[in-house]
Parts: sequence; C-alpha cells; structure tokens
Amino acid sequence: MQYDIIHFEALGMESQHLENEIQAAIKEGKLPLHSYLVTSETIQDFLAKPETSLPEVITVKAHSKVPASYLEGARKNVIFRGAGYDSVEYLAPSVNLTSLREYCVTAVAQTALKLLYATAGYLNCYTEAIRTFNRQTVPSFFELGPHRIATVFGVGRIGKQIYDLLQANGLTVQAVDIREKELSQQYGSSVKFVSATEAMATSDIILSGMSLTKDPAHPFYNVGYFSEDLFSHATKNLIFINVTRGDIASEALLLELYKKGKIIGLGLDAFSKEGDFADFIKQKSTTTDLDHLAAKMLVEMSLNRTDNIYVQPHQGFNGDVAAAAKASETVKHLVYWFANGKKGFVEQIPYY
Repeated sequence: MQYDIIHFEALGMESQHLENEIQAAIKEGKLPLHSYLVTSETIQDFLAKPETSLPEVITVKAHSKVPASYLEGARKNVIFRGAGYDSVEYLAPSVNLTSLREYCVTAVAQTALKLLYATAGYLNCYTEAIRTFNRQTVPSFFELGPHRIATVFGVGRIGKQIYDLLQANGLTVQAVDIREKELSQQYGSSVKFVSATEAMATSDIILSGMSLTKDPAHPFYNVGYFSEDLFSHATKNLIFINVTRGDIASEALLLELYKKGKIIGLGLDAFSKEGDFADFIKQKSTTTDLDHLAAKMLVEMSLNRTDNIYVQPHQGFNGDVAAAAKASETVKHLVYWFANGKKGFVEQIPYY
C-alpha cells in the first residue's frame, strides 16, 4: 500500500497523540491526506517486509536508518521527531530536514533533576536497606544546598531549564558553553559562565545538557568532550548526570572513574552510538565496542541495585505534556509543508 506519510517509531502515548492530531488537522482541512501510517517499527524493519516503499515525506526517530535509495530522485522530506538531531544531520544536503525544537525542554530538564536526586540520595542503597531495616551502615547521603556547586555544560534550551531548576532547588549553579559570548547577551546576569577547567575544579555535580555535534571540522564538535584530561581537573568526587547524548562522555571512562571513586554517582539517560547499543542490549547483535561493553556493565550495576548508578533507555523526553507536544509540533510541520507546496519546512537543519 502507498501512503502519503509514514510516522516511524511512534511508541506508547505518542502514537495515540499523533493519531489525534492528524485526525484533527484532516477534519480542519489542513492535511490533505488520503492515507497515512503510524507505526512502532523502524524504517529498516518496515522495509524488510515485501512490497513496501517510502513516501515523499516521513517522520523518524533516532533508531531509524534512512536508506541511500530514498535519497535518489526528487528531493524528499524528513521530520525528525526529537530535539537532538545528530543522527540525521548527515541528510541535510540531500533532503528537506527539520526537527522538534521545543517539545521536550521541561521533560528532559526534570529528568536531570530526577537523576540528581537519585544519585545524591543514594537511592539504590537506601531502598535496599529496608530488607533488613539497616540504618547503621548506609552512607550519609549527599545533601543539596548552596554549599554544593553544580555546573551545567551546554545551556541551550534544555540546559538553561536545568540551570533554572538547579537554582530553584537551592544549589549554587554555573555554566559552561562554547557559545558563552552569544548566550551572555541573551541571558544577561542570570547565568554565570566559567571555563571548563574551572568548572571541573570547583564542581560537586556535573550535568550535561549539550547537543551532539559529530563533524570534526565543526567548531562545536564534541564527541568525547568529557575526556580523561578534562576529568583530571576535578578536585572533588563528582556526581555526573547526562540526559542528552551519550557520545559526549565515554561509558568506558565513566565506569573507570566510578570504580576509582572519582565519580560517586552516575545518572544516564543517553548512551554512545545509541542505535547500535540498543541492538546489543536487546541481544540482537554482539560487539567489541569498549563503550558498549562498559555501558552494559553500568546497566547491570543499576538493575542489580548494587551501586549508585541510575539508567534509562533515553526516555527523558517522555513526559505526558512532552508526548502531546511532540505530536502537535510534528503535525504543525506537516501542515506548513503542505501549505508551502511541499517545498520545505519553516525552519530547516542546519540551524546554526
């Protein structure tokens, strides 16, 4: 069957929200669709079936891989249903490409705070202690207050929201961003900027809100940003939280620093080369990748509740408000695309 549009990787309530938004837009005459598909499958799973093909406009998430054959012929159109668009950025020269810029800011920022409170409170240790009602040997938890310095690396939309929530929770907060000059004009005195090395030397808590830039030639390139050299400037044992992109911080290094006690708490909602790691963790593939092997160990340590480690399968965007907003933003992009004669989206990648 030929579809006018296919929405891939539509999971949980997002699927229902998409259906509702599409039907409302069709009823209002804003979406001239004859047929469409909302599916939980990735592109590669969908195309593995016989007699399937892709329409001229599709919406995807990070685990779908757009085939080279789709880029041939007339210019195609792709909406990435996420905020971090690094997994599809390579498509920008070949297709009309856009992403969702606002939908999950609050949800991801609140996820960072959730993971912070879990790590600071030694949640695994404290909840496991109820088995014996042990109150004697559990460690003192890490009280949060103005005596704790938290640094947010990357203060774009999500990072700025994390910064504000940390302040609202009474911490002393500072920020690191390669765009410091530009953002200082935007935020004024509401954000205190420091250098990366000063941040490491003074911080109790590091939270990454950085977008991922994979192109080594780009001035914002940051694969492996949290390096052994950068961590060497730390003077305190750190809590480390990452809710944006795993490739920014090597899991092999994080595990090593945790075992050495340099990191005393880890909260991860993102993993390096996440699509491949998802296949590995679901036993669909094997690997020799050191980060994936370390990440699997971190996952096991978290699930066993033996360590102060907390992980999620990149679900920080999945707030109830965010799930509805994601569907609404997606359909708004489609409405514009049709109104614009199928020639592109109102705002297209690359954004900078």
